[in-house]
Amino acid sequence: MTVLVNGIETPAWNGETVASVLLRVPGAARLSTVGHEPRMPYCQMGVCFECLVIVDGIASVQGCMIPVQPGMRIESQNGPRGTGQ
Repeated sequence: MTVLVNGIETPAWNGETVASVLLRVPGAARLSTVGHEPRMPYCQMGVCFECLVIVDGIASVQGCMIPVQPGMRIESQNGPRGTGQ
């Protein structure tokens, strides 16, 4: 299947999480709210919140907890409310 990550068609597997797709996409890191450093998925089990993304227009989604769906729109999130890229 394919999903859109920051507007780019990206292959994904059935049962894969949004966070695992992000680990394969260059430039998909979100920026931290304090130092604006790039942040990527870390714990992969919903504890650390480093995988926050915008999924189909909904901000602050934990990407590690959401399985991908065909055609899903995933955007990097910057800031606590998800301003996008």
